[in-house]
Amino acid sequence: MTYILSHKDNPVLTMEIDEDSGTIIKLDELHIPERLPLGVLQKNNILDRRRLNDWWLGRSIPASRSGIRDALEKLRISTPQLLLTKCYGLSLSDQYWIRPESSDVKWADVNFFDNSFSEDVGDILFGEVPKKADVDLMSPDNTSDGWLKKKWIIVDGKRQLVKSGSNPIQQEPYNEVLASAVMRRLGIPHIPYTLTTIDEYPYSVCDDFITRDTELISAWYIMQTQKMPNSISYHQHYLSCCENLGIPDISDSLDRMLTVDYIIVNSDRHANNFGVVRNANTLEWIGAAPIYDCGTSMWHDKLTHLVRPNEKHKSKPFRSTHLEQIKLVKSFNWLDIKALSGIDEEFREILSGSVFIDEARRDKLCFGIKSRVTQLGDFVKVRNRSHEAR
Repeated sequence: MTYILSHKDNPVLTMEIDEDSGTIIKLDELHIPERLPLGVLQKNNILDRRRLNDWWLGRSIPASRSGIRDALEKLRISTPQLLLTKCYGLSLSDQYWIRPESSDVKWADVNFFDNSFSEDVGDILFGEVPKKADVDLMSPDNTSDGWLKKKWIIVDGKRQLVKSGSNPIQQEPYNEVLASAVMRRLGIPHIPYTLTTIDEYPYSVCDDFITRDTELISAWYIMQTQKMPNSISYHQHYLSCCENLGIPDISDSLDRMLTVDYIIVNSDRHANNFGVVRNANTLEWIGAAPIYDCGTSMWHDKLTHLVRPNEKHKSKPFRSTHLEQIKLVKSFNWLDIKALSGIDEEFREILSGSVFIDEARRDKLCFGIKSRVTQLGDFVKVRNRSHEAR
């Protein structure tokens, strides 16, 4: 079927999507090149169907999502990609969408920022049995990423994301709240997370920080805007791409993100869970996105006896260990390490409501966060002495 890929009310591209696979099989007329999704152009500004498909299919629920096979059976859909056309490809992260060429539907009538949406898909993703035979597929849950169970809800007019933890410890929601506390104390722009409980299981809750007039673009797509030379690092490449696009204050924001990830031992800061925000109307860059998605931290997938704060810990996205990655931070002049005094006891209070985390693990985790703060303070002191000696 022929669709118009649009950016709000701006028609960007006429294309054909295969209804059986959900993939883009043909590119027809390009209307507004400057509003194409970032990173889909090849060298010499040639539109690349493979890259566009990567972007389009990347909007779908990943096959790794917890419980996705069971959910698809209940939805009577063979693959997550086929859900995209059921909701016009709309998301709560950006302003892209598609409409059938024969349709006169308007963005204002269907976008999820201004209009209500069905919670049927989200409920099914959470393991519920469909309440009716005719499931309403008009949902932003069709375009949500990540491997943990999650769903969008509307509370008092606010779009909120509810996200689960993973078995057997269900620790990720508590880690999100800890990360919020760390960043609140340090004055770092971030998305605050709170806790809720559903059927005794913990979930994190956060407000959508994107509005009808803004959009989130992940670091991955920023880095697709130019070829990475062999002579520079992944970190330098990201900074170079941001500088080339005119995105302000990226170096400072990365310093803060890498510092937080060091403290909380974040093991999965990949290029699709940090990025930048731009004005969706003018395409002007606003700057780095506030820090979000910090659940995969604090030894969330380790047995209690393997919670060892003094070991080398795996990191992403720029270095393989936090010990090496923290060295990329250019300046700690903004850091008030004393502001983190007592963060271990605050974490203990956060964890106190968990029926999955026993006292022994709480003690280990609280000792872990306190140790990480101490290690960061020692690292900064050594760095400062080294700089003073030069």
